[in-house]
Amino acid sequence: MRNRTAMLLLVLSLCPAPVAVARAEAVASPDTSWMTVLLGGRKIGHLEIQHERTGDVVTTTQDLVIELNRSGSGIPLGVLTRSVESSTGEPLGFYARSTLSSTDTIVEGKRQPSGDFAVTTTVDGNPRQTLLVWPPGAMLSEGQRLALIKAAGKPGENYTMDMFDPASQAVARVAMTVIGNEKVALPEGTMILSHQRQVLKTPRGSQTMDLWLDDQGYARKGMLDMLGRKLEMLACSRKCAMAPVQKMDMFRAAMVDSPRLLPAYLRTSFLRYRIRAPSGGPQPIIGTDEQHVLDLGRGNWLVDVGNPQPGGQAPPTAEDTLPNAWVQSDAPEIRDLAKHVVGDARDDLQKMRRLRSYVSDYITQHGLDVGYASALEVLRTHDGDCTEYAVLLAALARAEQIPTRVVTGMVYADRFSGASRVFVPHAWVQSWINGRWQSFDAALRHFDSSHIALDTGDGDPWHFFNVANLFGQLHIEEITPTGELAGNLPPPTVGEPPVSAGNGR
Repeated sequence: MRNRTAMLLLVLSLCPAPVAVARAEAVASPDTSWMTVLLGGRKIGHLEIQHERTGDVVTTTQDLVIELNRSGSGIPLGVLTRSVESSTGEPLGFYARSTLSSTDTIVEGKRQPSGDFAVTTTVDGNPRQTLLVWPPGAMLSEGQRLALIKAAGKPGENYTMDMFDPASQAVARVAMTVIGNEKVALPEGTMILSHQRQVLKTPRGSQTMDLWLDDQGYARKGMLDMLGRKLEMLACSRKCAMAPVQKMDMFRAAMVDSPRLLPAYLRTSFLRYRIRAPSGGPQPIIGTDEQHVLDLGRGNWLVDVGNPQPGGQAPPTAEDTLPNAWVQSDAPEIRDLAKHVVGDARDDLQKMRRLRSYVSDYITQHGLDVGYASALEVLRTHDGDCTEYAVLLAALARAEQIPTRVVTGMVYADRFSGASRVFVPHAWVQSWINGRWQSFDAALRHFDSSHIALDTGDGDPWHFFNVANLFGQLHIEEITPTGELAGNLPPPTVGEPPVSAGNGR
């Protein structure tokens, strides 16, 4: 799978306050400011912010552009968000344009007289309309700025903010702490700024971001950890922000080293992993019908992959067969293709095997410059890697009313992108077959015990990016195949003898 640190886009869009207007000495206009974006001290992009006030209406536009690198190929990615609010922070409208592949994803929300928002989501030119009931207390950019100003003069103050992200239409509840005034060095001078810290907790862990604000509540600096490196956003002039980016192979940074070689014959049987993750946070690795997880304490986890049994995760709901903006299972071309491929298959297992085989052969172009494409885009271009295999397979399966989810995780590779014996970010699908969730990997043509699942979702890329930071925090300490299980290791899950990983799909 390609570089997945496009999660940067999620982090920045979920935290619009840090990238609100940061006024600098040298700007293009009184209402435009700039920030440079650094990762590990290397420049990877820029942020342009525009702030307009017309009467009682405040419009904040943020345009983030970053360039990632995979095996020498640059991948430009971007998110533009716009929030429209009253001068008191009341939400009036929002807009987001995400560039994750060859086409843009556009979300536009317009407030209705009822107070609800009519939302149009367009992926690959295909619009979908929904009605959004505004979450109580959720704030866009101006509302967040006003909350930051209100708390700034109270060192030690703790409070919360509900931040609405236009791109994902999700609300992030962040815990805020006011630390106090500090002298901060910026690319073009030193300032005294108010330091505030925000912590976002998710099912897959927590994300801490430090902000340094001027007396108007505009961030001049933001910093957080990303894949074991510091991501920094620093206010500066346009010339500084638009300086050339520096190459950084972020895909290598997302790899997890394997403590041993895993020949193909070992991957088809039961494997036991001892994995270390930051302690004190939520469970970093999910349990599934094919993966059993035991908490050993102090950030250590025992993960058994293989010997599939039902009951490891909740059964499907109606949402697991529904179309969405990325998995367009209701599109006529998707439905027609699924019907053609399954043919006279006698049951859902045979249908999934035929669909998996078809998708494995369908994607013939493996360009390094694709970010994250929808099923219809993949159907048109034949281009992509593991995420594109997964969303297309999920769409075809859901078109046949087979409950299917997209899995985010990692998989073992003997060699990948110049590295040896590593686990790399990966995506595949789970389908509900014969009373349990079964995995199908169209990209690698089969599922085995070298797949470690971190999360499942509906194919929306924001679900994927939610777990991307885990790749820089996990350490695989030990891998034990079936034949090497020793008495001093914790036993497998009771009543589940170590047998094969599954059906080799």
